[in-house]
Amino acid sequence: MKGGSVNVLRGRQLPLTLMAFVCTTILIFIWEKTPGVPSSSRLEMLSPELLSSKAPFINSETHTSVAEGEEEEITVKEKLESSSPWDITSAVSEKPKDRNSNNSSTAAREELLTQSRKINEACNYGKGKWVPDKSRPLYSGFTCKQWLSAMWACRLTQRLDFTYESYRWQPDSCDMPNFDGSKFLTRMKHKTIAMVGDSLGRQQFQSLMCMVTGGEERPDVEDVGWEYGLVVPPGGKRPDGWAYRFPATNTTILYYWSASLCAVEPLNASDPNTEYAMHLDRPAQFLSHYLDSFDVLVLNTGHHWNRGKLRANRWIMYVDGKPNTRRNLADMGSAKNLTVHSVVKWLDLQLPHHPRLKAFFRTLSPRHFFNGDWNTGGSCDNTIPLAGGNQVVEERSSDVVAESAVRGTRVKLLDITGLSSLRDEGHISRYSIKATEGVQDCLHWCLPGIPDTWNEILFAQL
Repeated sequence: MKGGSVNVLRGRQLPLTLMAFVCTTILIFIWEKTPGVPSSSRLEMLSPELLSSKAPFINSETHTSVAEGEEEEITVKEKLESSSPWDITSAVSEKPKDRNSNNSSTAAREELLTQSRKINEACNYGKGKWVPDKSRPLYSGFTCKQWLSAMWACRLTQRLDFTYESYRWQPDSCDMPNFDGSKFLTRMKHKTIAMVGDSLGRQQFQSLMCMVTGGEERPDVEDVGWEYGLVVPPGGKRPDGWAYRFPATNTTILYYWSASLCAVEPLNASDPNTEYAMHLDRPAQFLSHYLDSFDVLVLNTGHHWNRGKLRANRWIMYVDGKPNTRRNLADMGSAKNLTVHSVVKWLDLQLPHHPRLKAFFRTLSPRHFFNGDWNTGGSCDNTIPLAGGNQVVEERSSDVVAESAVRGTRVKLLDITGLSSLRDEGHISRYSIKATEGVQDCLHWCLPGIPDTWNEILFAQL
């Protein structure tokens, strides 16, 4: 009986064993034939015991396909094309979620950044040609009254020809991105752009404000001039500059008037008719005081370096903290050369202490007085665009002083002299609101106009 019972049990166990074997085979077959089922779904087919034993070997984050790597490269390339250098740097340095297979994509991103820098550095924005563009101007001279001085808004004068507005600058060696106000503000988020210089610097500032806003009223923009001491002084008519902040992006754009870029201080502060020490070898106090607040700085000087301006402003040239006695600096060109080189050298020494700051020196904006000067009947009556040609072929800037000053420094050249020299028809000319018989303004530009291009080149170099 016992033997028979054992045989019966063995007989019953055989079908059970066979059934288990068949079920296991079916499970394995299903596992192998369902590659489209995610790992988690496959694991749910298994028992809790098998699931717990297999879980440590499965980590979907450690597997990056080639397609994902390619997609990441495209994303970074898009950032190179549409983002600021600050954004690009963060994109490249951003730590990936995938810690095991990101070496190739990181290298690709670094290579794209390197190529972008090389292209930007290799591009000579001052060499190129003017081409017709019916999409211009970038804003209306009628509507940009919030930022644009009426004396420079030629649309508000008796001028009737505005063909000068319908051209754009095309560099030879690279494409210049189309300016977009919202993109500019996004690129300059939490940043401050400062322009320091003479009245041509003020024109560039007003141009940028019109370009960023599209020439439209912006009641949300805040006047923050007081943060930089830009307030009307007692007995004064206007402040030494303006500063405006776009609250949505916390972007500040400011201008400070410093015609010479020198440090200027009264010799007798209690005397309203005092003379002023013009320190040729020291930068304007505004620069040294607020430099840490800036992310982009654009400097310019030029047309105040003449004896007439020196006398009118009661400036006395100082070098090494005392009145100048060097004969070679008696020449105004030599004095200007010393100041430009001194300011650029000082700024270059400051840049390592201000790593986020990008500094530019803008070259001279040309005058176009023909048959005389501003006070001797000089004029600029031409209204035909590019009558003298449309192309700059020289590799070097025609502003030798500025170019030599920035050479070998971290300060970049914003070269606008050659391309602006071709546009004599774009000046205020006789159409000044306060027109004086026989006096034309062949120094300042109509806005919209040539200074818009200066800002487009600045935008490209950022």
